[in-house]
Amino acid sequence: MNEILPVCPVCKNPDSQLFLEGEDFFLTREKFAIVACSSCGFRYTNPRPTVEESTRYYQSDDYISHGSGKTGLIPTLYGIARRFTLRSKFGLVKRYSTGNSILDVGCGTGEFLHYCSKQGLLCEGVEPSEKARNVAETTHGLIVKPDFLTGTGYSRQYDCITLWHVLEHMHQLDESLSKLTRLLNKDGVLIIALPNCDSYDARYYGKFWAAYDLPRHIYHFNKISLIRLAEKHGLNCEKILPQKLDAFYISILSEKYKTGSTGYFRSFFRALISNCKARNPQFGHSSEIYILKNKIS
Repeated sequence: MNEILPVCPVCKNPDSQLFLEGEDFFLTREKFAIVACSSCGFRYTNPRPTVEESTRYYQSDDYISHGSGKTGLIPTLYGIARRFTLRSKFGLVKRYSTGNSILDVGCGTGEFLHYCSKQGLLCEGVEPSEKARNVAETTHGLIVKPDFLTGTGYSRQYDCITLWHVLEHMHQLDESLSKLTRLLNKDGVLIIALPNCDSYDARYYGKFWAAYDLPRHIYHFNKISLIRLAEKHGLNCEKILPQKLDAFYISILSEKYKTGSTGYFRSFFRALISNCKARNPQFGHSSEIYILKNKIS
């Protein structure tokens, strides 16, 4: 069952226009539409699956953000990239956070939090997938809640809250941002990583761009829309950082969706172009990290 959003999730304007028609290339081949708000330009999937219905779009052993031990080139590349980025993610936390407590929303199987805990941070997570949550708890000994909005008993306000490619999945956008700001220390930092639908690879691949990931991604951000949403909730964007490796992984998947074959050379070439064109502010990188802090009153 799908639900129709009557207004823009960011500015509440009721008018929108079709941006593109795509499909779930990953799993079901069902078709979905992305619309753009006529006022602020924010792009979102509409209609979209309900919260209850959306769970079936994650029910695949190949959904590698929750899986482990997969074989093949794409899962291998994903695993290499994930291991490589653990240190850089932790570096961001240490660079922009002044404390030692962290909440990772959408923590998956907990590799990032496990790395942080080994470096001495006080770590907690949120993960709706029971399979992934069990791995995080039993393998890494982490404290992980099943649901962000309804979860209670958070042990503290946090010095750092991270969402690594999670916000685009969260149905209740305003409610989620409101809770994030409540759980954040006054001097804390909110770190959000998101695909950028203005990037060169997004424009080149169009409806085949893998980071649209319909219907699992229900929001499709660019710099303007994320900053507008942050300001709405009293947050200031202090820095935008690139995730350059994402362009390569996303281009491999996009090439497969578009042509039926992985086309590694073509994918690599497009990713290089995308990272080069990211110097132009009209594009930006395929994925970007936003460093957000409470506005100084």
